[in-house]
Amino acid sequence: MPKKVNIVILAAGKGTRMRSSLPKVLHSLSHKTLLGHVVDTSRSVDADNICVVYGHGGDQVLDTFSGQDDVAWAEQKEQLGTGHALKVAIPKLEKEGVTLVLYGDVPLTRKETLEKLIADCGENSIALLTAKVADPTGYGRIVRDSSAKVTAIVEHKDANAEQLKIDEINTGILALPAGKIEKWVNAFSNDNAQGEYYLTDVIELAVNEGCSVNTTCVDDFYETLGVNSRQQLAELERYYQLQEAEKLMAAGVTLRDPARLDVRGSVTVGQDSIIDVNVIFEGDCEIGANVNIGANCHFKNAKIGANTTILANSIIEDSSIGEYANIGPYARLRPGTDLADKTKVGNFVEIKNANIDVGSKVNHLSYVGDAKVGKGVNIGAGSITCNYDGVNKHQTVIEDKCFIGSNSALVAPVKIAKGSTVGAGSTITVSTDEETLTVARAKQRAIKGWKRPVKKK
Repeated sequence: MPKKVNIVILAAGKGTRMRSSLPKVLHSLSHKTLLGHVVDTSRSVDADNICVVYGHGGDQVLDTFSGQDDVAWAEQKEQLGTGHALKVAIPKLEKEGVTLVLYGDVPLTRKETLEKLIADCGENSIALLTAKVADPTGYGRIVRDSSAKVTAIVEHKDANAEQLKIDEINTGILALPAGKIEKWVNAFSNDNAQGEYYLTDVIELAVNEGCSVNTTCVDDFYETLGVNSRQQLAELERYYQLQEAEKLMAAGVTLRDPARLDVRGSVTVGQDSIIDVNVIFEGDCEIGANVNIGANCHFKNAKIGANTTILANSIIEDSSIGEYANIGPYARLRPGTDLADKTKVGNFVEIKNANIDVGSKVNHLSYVGDAKVGKGVNIGAGSITCNYDGVNKHQTVIEDKCFIGSNSALVAPVKIAKGSTVGAGSTITVSTDEETLTVARAKQRAIKGWKRPVKKK
C-alpha cells in the first residue's frame, strides 16, 4: 500500500536582506514565485496533503495562491524557529505516513530527490538531505558516530571547534514519520544561541528513541540553495536558465550563446533549430524543427511551425505560425493571430486576432486586426484594418488573391471580394466586387499661384 505523504513548506520568514515590501517567497525565479516552484514540485510527487506555513506578508501570500484548493495554510504568527513552524502545521497534517519538510525559498529541489527521501523514511526511520561543501560556514553540521551513523545536527553558532571542521551540512530538507512528529516537536527546547526551536533537534530525539537516520547527499548543491538576497536570487536565476539551455542543446538545438537565453515557463524546440542571443520564451511555447530565430525575440504561448524564420526583435504572443513562414524583423503578433504555411509578415507590422491563410503577405508598416485573410493575398505598406469604432470591434474579410495597395484603410465591417484590387491610398467603407479595381480617394488637384507661408523676420 503506498505511503501517505504530507508536505510542509516553511514560508513564514520576512527576508530582511531582500530589502523589499514583498514577502521573500513571492519573489520570482523564471517568472514563477519561489513558493510557486516549491508547491509545483510538491504536487509532482503526488502528495496527499500540502501545507504552507506562512507569516510575514500573509495576506499577500494568500492572495497570490487564492483558488489553489489543494494547498492548506497554517499561520505562524510569531517566528520562533523552524521547529515552531512545523508545530503550527501539525493540525493540518495526516497522522500516518511520511511528512516531508521543504522551504518556500528553496525553489530548485528536484522531484527525484524528494521521492528518494520519501522512500527512505519509515515508521522508525528518518530521511535527511545533506550536502558536502568546501566552506560550511553558517550551516548546521551533520554529526556522526564512529560507525558513520548520524547522531545529531549542530547549528553553526552552537558548534564546538571540532564540529566546525565537519564539511557535511544539513540542507534543512528531511522526511519524518508522521505518527511521531507531534511528540518530538513538543520536546523541542529553545535553550540555544538563537533562543529558537530548531527543527534539527528532531534528529537527536529520533536517535535516542532508536530511529535510524538515512541520509542522501546531493550531487548538485544548487538543489538545496535558498534565496536570502537579490544577489542569491540572480545567481539561482542564471543557474536555472543555463540548465534550460543545456536541455535544448542536448535535444539538437543550436544556441548562439547559452548564457543569453531566458525560459520563463516551458518550451520545446525541434532539432536543428537555431536561436540567437537574448531570446525569451514565456508561458508554453512549441517551436518546430529547422526554425531560425533572430536576436532579441520574445515569445509567449507561441507555436511556430517547422522551417520558419523569425527575424530579430519580433514579439509573438498567444499566436500560432505555420511552416515555411517568414516573420519580422520588428514584427508584433498579438493574441489570436493564426498564420498559415508560407505566410510573410514584414518589418513593423502588427497583427491581432486575425487568421491569415497560405502564402499571404503583409510586408511592412501595416496593421491587421480582427481580420480573416484568404490565400495569396498581398497587403501593401502602411495599410490598416479600421476595426474599432470606439465601442465595438468589427471584422474585415479579405478573400483569396486580393491585392491591397499601399496606405489603404479598410473600415470594418467590410469584405474585399476574391481577386479584387484596392488602389493605393484608398479608404474602403463598402464591400467590393470580385475581380475589380476599387479606388476611393480624393481627386488630385494642382493649385497654381499658391504661396508657401514664411516666418516673419
